[in-house]
Amino acid sequence: MDMKQLRNLYEETLLDDVIPWWERHGIDPNGGINTCIRDDGTLLNRDRWNWSQWRAVWVFSALYNNIERRSDWLEIARGIYEFITAHGPLESGHWPLLLSGDGEVQKGYESIYVDGFALYGLAELYRATGDPEVRNHGQRTLRALRQGVEGTEPPPAWPYPVPAGLWPHGISMITSLSAHEFATATDNPDTKAFALKHHRYVMDKCWREDRQVLLEWLKEDGGETEPPKGTAVVPGHAIESMWFQIHIALAENDRETVDKALHIMRRHLELGWDDHYGGLFLAIDADGREEIAWDHAEKKLWWPHTEALYGTLLAHELSGESWAMEWHHRVRDWSYTHFPVPEKGEWTQKLDRQGNILTDTLVLPVKDPFHLPRALIYMVALLRNGTHDRTA
Repeated sequence: MDMKQLRNLYEETLLDDVIPWWERHGIDPNGGINTCIRDDGTLLNRDRWNWSQWRAVWVFSALYNNIERRSDWLEIARGIYEFITAHGPLESGHWPLLLSGDGEVQKGYESIYVDGFALYGLAELYRATGDPEVRNHGQRTLRALRQGVEGTEPPPAWPYPVPAGLWPHGISMITSLSAHEFATATDNPDTKAFALKHHRYVMDKCWREDRQVLLEWLKEDGGETEPPKGTAVVPGHAIESMWFQIHIALAENDRETVDKALHIMRRHLELGWDDHYGGLFLAIDADGREEIAWDHAEKKLWWPHTEALYGTLLAHELSGESWAMEWHHRVRDWSYTHFPVPEKGEWTQKLDRQGNILTDTLVLPVKDPFHLPRALIYMVALLRNGTHDRTA
């Protein structure tokens, strides 16, 4: 496929398939978005996992900001936002993990990741609206996020609890991006400094230059911890994190970090690809041990592949190197062969190593409206407009 064909493919997937599927099956007239839902659109329950609710705020705001300024998309983003904010935040400033379909708190402050995704969604909604109430919610969320990640005790981080004495790549990864997005949207130097601290942690600590891997768990002082936890590598997470860090580095005019991130992205495509069945493993061990300290390591999930699709397209735009498009086409061929649900629309999210559909819950009991539309939004925008730029 040439670039025009890719643009047509991704526009069609986004605008004729994925977003209409969610508009048909997900949007709840009583508030929020239904995500406890089967591939065929059957509603399982109306539980509101705020992890997914805030991600959906980001998606519909980003559609408005990056694809077309359609009032219906912005209304959906605002509707989800209004449902969440009518039932939160908690007195602590943190956001509850789970609400009922009617907004009653079922699980409170049990995951710092919810705060990270809340800040991410609020930054994008604020870009779309300039609403001071949205900004105020963002500032309060930022304070709670900072309190959580800078406290003397590890923050609650369901579904990946933080053991005493360790620190995860995942928290610094989402903190770096969400705080930088909010700093850029609100022109706040202090928030930017906070974001850049975690950006440098990812690039300078989680990436182990001597081992040529990005580790998911380190000691609090940045040193390595014992295997198997200390040697867990999640290739899709590394690839996703690297485009996060590229966005930040581009905004900071830091080409050296961009080039380093491109190298890390390529490295984890090579490490994570299943040469026998194709597709990206969810997790591997840095030293090749059979015991991998990450659940469902051999599974093929939709989200690492969508992150690799955007990451490799961005890598080609920034570097012009052939490896990026070669990997892009390899990931695209495998993904479009295995994940789409032609008779119903959208993509299935969980496959076994051989590429067979799984129906068991792996982490959240949701069909998450996030990784696939986000990758498509960014790919369509990139193919329409050229190099990603979040400095405007």
